[in-house]
Amino acid sequence: MMDTIVWILILITAFNFLLKQTFWGWTATSVAAIIMSLFVVLTWEYAIEQSKTQIADWLANQSLMLNTSVVLTVEVSLQMAFCLLSVHVANISQVKRRMRFAQRLLYWFPGVLFFPVLFFGLTQLIFALPGVAFRTVAWGFAIAVLLLIPLGRWGLRWLLPETDLRLELFFLTNALVAVLGIVATVNGRTAVEGRATVDWLALAGCIGIFVVGGILGLLRYRLRKR
Repeated sequence: MMDTIVWILILITAFNFLLKQTFWGWTATSVAAIIMSLFVVLTWEYAIEQSKTQIADWLANQSLMLNTSVVLTVEVSLQMAFCLLSVHVANISQVKRRMRFAQRLLYWFPGVLFFPVLFFGLTQLIFALPGVAFRTVAWGFAIAVLLLIPLGRWGLRWLLPETDLRLELFFLTNALVAVLGIVATVNGRTAVEGRATVDWLALAGCIGIFVVGGILGLLRYRLRKR
């Protein structure tokens, strides 16, 4: 079950990377494809040192998966913020300079999760082709990455020519990655042991904070409206 979730995460991460390329021009996409191909070529010597047992141990390592969930959450939050800021900038005529700067900064953020996806794909390809030279497998995979990234960008832009539709899909797929990431990293465990009793004092404190915050927010809204 967990292996299936991890594979789904890998596929959606690759799809999100290609979908982000559809907002870029051909030059930026070509540069990204070259960087990813070089990453494959430069890491094949480390990939051949891995084994299926070692990778399975990594996936079963609770602390490592929790650390991975932090990176995943940060990247998903940045990509979703890009979608929201892009819609805001496109629909509002007067946008603050810092908000426009944040949107452009997130616009050029391709994501970092695609690097481990490429490394994992390279290791799986080496396992699947035991009789082929490692260097040949790595260079073949690098050439495939170099060609598939621009082709994938073109195919997605052809299927989804509307920018608004691609933004909406990008937002939803990142939200799906966030949900699947929680399931995959928890791996059937909970970080805190459940309690059968309710701490009524803590519950009352939380409710009080919510009520006071709501009242202050309502007062601030009415003052600004006046």
